[in-house]
Amino acid sequence: MSGLNATHDPARRSWVESANAPGSDFPIQNLPFGVFSEGDGAARVGVAIGDMILDLTALEQAGTLVPAPGEWVFGDGVLNPFMALPQHVWSQTRARIAELLDAETGGPEGQILVAQADARMHLPFFVRSFTDFYASREHASNVGSMFRGPDNALMPNWLHLPVGYNGRASTVVVSGTAIRRPNGQLKAPDAAVPHFGPCRRLDIELEMGAVVGTPSEMGRPLTTEEAYDAIFGYVLLNDWSARDIQVWEYQPLGPFQAKAFATTISPWVVTREALEPFRVSTPERAMPLLPYLAESAPNNFDIRLEVDMVPAGGTAKTISRTNYRHMYYSSAQQLAHHSASGCAMCTGDLLGSGTVSGQTPDSLGSLLEITWNGRDPIDLGGVSRTFIEDGDTLTLRGWCEGDYRLGFGDCVGTILPAMQYGI
Repeated sequence: MSGLNATHDPARRSWVESANAPGSDFPIQNLPFGVFSEGDGAARVGVAIGDMILDLTALEQAGTLVPAPGEWVFGDGVLNPFMALPQHVWSQTRARIAELLDAETGGPEGQILVAQADARMHLPFFVRSFTDFYASREHASNVGSMFRGPDNALMPNWLHLPVGYNGRASTVVVSGTAIRRPNGQLKAPDAAVPHFGPCRRLDIELEMGAVVGTPSEMGRPLTTEEAYDAIFGYVLLNDWSARDIQVWEYQPLGPFQAKAFATTISPWVVTREALEPFRVSTPERAMPLLPYLAESAPNNFDIRLEVDMVPAGGTAKTISRTNYRHMYYSSAQQLAHHSASGCAMCTGDLLGSGTVSGQTPDSLGSLLEITWNGRDPIDLGGVSRTFIEDGDTLTLRGWCEGDYRLGFGDCVGTILPAMQYGI
């Protein structure tokens, strides 16, 4: 189902003027899907166009947009029914929406638009399961060097398979949701026993999230080609991390509470089809991969990424600039590996890429790396930080840049104080 078509034509313009503005994240070539409401109204499915939202639920009700005759796919305020449809329906629906919004073939008559500024965004899909990977060689090398030394930075399996773990779907939240600092067991290096209390080394992880649309059968592995096509779209993803809780709890089974308390995603799902013009290859292999992970086409994407940090009462500072193209394993390889044992993949499964880090000090995707585990504080305009303090706000941004700009919207979270326990 991959390839370019009329929806990618850089010459297309929309009758929604804000979509044609230079630097708009949401031109007619993007058309990301999300879920929104107005006031106390019901959640509805929409598409971002410029600074507006096209109401797909209303268009389906009116019969203007019919993704699946006889089915009601945009009426439940969640994307899963649509994502579960065959892939050609995704493409046909996208083409029809582009036709309705095109300056030459569409028009405002009969279309229902809502200003993004007046809308409340919701989690765009029901997250069936969440898996987090560890697929940036730069990030894995930095963390490994920090704790095991440069000679043992990468574990023996890392260059052969996409390392990952199963996380918590229940605490995946939409951008703008406040995040409460987690409590957990903590143990100082010189302490005989642990104590219970608030995390003191709270961190971000700058990631992309791949959203599975087409499910797979239990017992049937996916090829990388099938995995690529099965992905409906992508979101920005911040997998908040409690580093001090993690270092005590992670052996021998890996992350648990330190990575289960919150994961924030952007409200718009940018479709895999929209990203086609920005496909790039994975980095050169350091070791040959086994055949089931081989790719016959470029499956990474050239997505520019940034992180802004605003200290409580302060002003924003960009603390990281990097690119998703650095990822050693593509999301298609991650999904193929996930299914290799016969694990069934479901509509609404979310695959976190793992922290996206580059090769330069200004391209690191976590405070753990940026401050080198707290050794090197960063200056935020007269206020220093090693990790996140209460009241701090972190914002992830991502976009592609070519004949047009294609953005994901912001992925934002502000930290609230930990809950107090009577123990």
